[in-house]
Amino acid sequence: MNTVKKICKEMSWKTTAFLFSVTAIFSFLICFGIAEAGTKTDVVRMIPESFSSIAENSTPAVINVRTVKNIKGGGRVFRHFSGKPFGHGTPGDDFFKKFFGGRPHRDFKQRSLGSGFIIDKEGYIVTNNHVIEDADKIRVILKDGKEFDAEIIGHDPSTDLALIKIEPEIDLPVLKFGSSEDLTVGEWVVAIGSPFGLAHTVTAGIVSAKGRVIGSGPYDDFIQTDASINPGNSGGPLLNMQGMVVGINTAIIAGGQGIGFAIPVDLAKGIINQLKRDGSVTRGWLGVGIQNLTEEIANYYGIKEVKGAFVMEVFPDDPADIAGIKPKDIIVEINGSMVESSRDLTGLIANIGVGEEVEIKVIRNGEKKTFKVKIGKRKDDVAASGKIKQNDRLGINLSNVTPETARRFNIQAERGVLVTDVDPDSKGEKAGVMVGDIIMEVNRTPVNDIKEYDREIKKVKSGETIQLFIKRAESGFRVVKLVK
Repeated sequence: MNTVKKICKEMSWKTTAFLFSVTAIFSFLICFGIAEAGTKTDVVRMIPESFSSIAENSTPAVINVRTVKNIKGGGRVFRHFSGKPFGHGTPGDDFFKKFFGGRPHRDFKQRSLGSGFIIDKEGYIVTNNHVIEDADKIRVILKDGKEFDAEIIGHDPSTDLALIKIEPEIDLPVLKFGSSEDLTVGEWVVAIGSPFGLAHTVTAGIVSAKGRVIGSGPYDDFIQTDASINPGNSGGPLLNMQGMVVGINTAIIAGGQGIGFAIPVDLAKGIINQLKRDGSVTRGWLGVGIQNLTEEIANYYGIKEVKGAFVMEVFPDDPADIAGIKPKDIIVEINGSMVESSRDLTGLIANIGVGEEVEIKVIRNGEKKTFKVKIGKRKDDVAASGKIKQNDRLGINLSNVTPETARRFNIQAERGVLVTDVDPDSKGEKAGVMVGDIIMEVNRTPVNDIKEYDREIKKVKSGETIQLFIKRAESGFRVVKLVK
């Protein structure tokens, strides 16, 4: 203590005050976990000091998109009110005739808005497909108020991406692509767009999750963020703290707060390049219906690792069928790249050129097999034909697949037995069998109709376990166990 007093006397009071202030501040930082005690004296900055530099540098390249779509005859809403909304001969009929009855239907202009961002000096702009789809006129407005007519270069409904172009009369600001692969959960991001028509709105948040599947299409792989995204933000950029594009803001959940979704820029890059070069997107096609390999299916087939894409069906005369791949194969590798899920397989195949030959490894009956497959061109709609049927003593009412029952239950199947009803409190209901399920196998034996189903059920003695291999709409294959 005497030593401290002596030092303080020798130093000016200003220097002493400064040292005590620094000590107090550092102790505060340690207390709240912002700095660590010991030799490490760096202060970890948890929140960016400001987003203003990102906003200032990036917003000039973010544009407002306004579209006009001509709806012939006034559209569905106009026709509803200009007809007989209360039916024939109602008291309101004369009233509506007076105001609407004798008029021809007028054309109706539907207006919408969204966002986008400029990617090069030539005037190419990235936005969402749903922003410009079927538009008769597209108008682009820059931050400085300058307006340009835009033309559609190409669009891809599967990923909801579109490329439009303006003819610039000025030197355009542009945004650079970053990497969504390098993006980490918890990292700060900034969204810029025109929510509710309020142009150049900047919001900030963090990456809440990556690889989100929200049921919007076969290429779901969204970045989830809590940066505020609202109607009108569609097509705008999601930026990292270096001001580089890591995603394209695309979707929100109705009624949700703090949840928005963006297309990863690494997925978008290749699509944008194809749209710029060809005006359309061509994807590779294998010709299989797939789902993730679940733990119960892996156990059912005696597979140790729950990794791979389970082949539900193989479409006739398509690449996989020609090469020899069969239903219930588990695809685990393509050209040396591991396949851990159905999404991995979809992404890998989509990025392979049409006509290119690939090596695909599958597990079949516990053994690895390799196939050479010549990739085809993806079709927009691939549908399987169906057949279905009736009756059972486990409380499960069944039917063979027919075109009529397929339409009624909205299913696609080539074989199997359709569950048309399940009795309350029956063994089937307690086991989890549901209406619309298609029973494909009984105790690992394929069944194509009710006759074959009944044959296999009769083989099982009372008190023994029955395993039903079921295909369920929207959720794929599953195994249901019940006791006879």
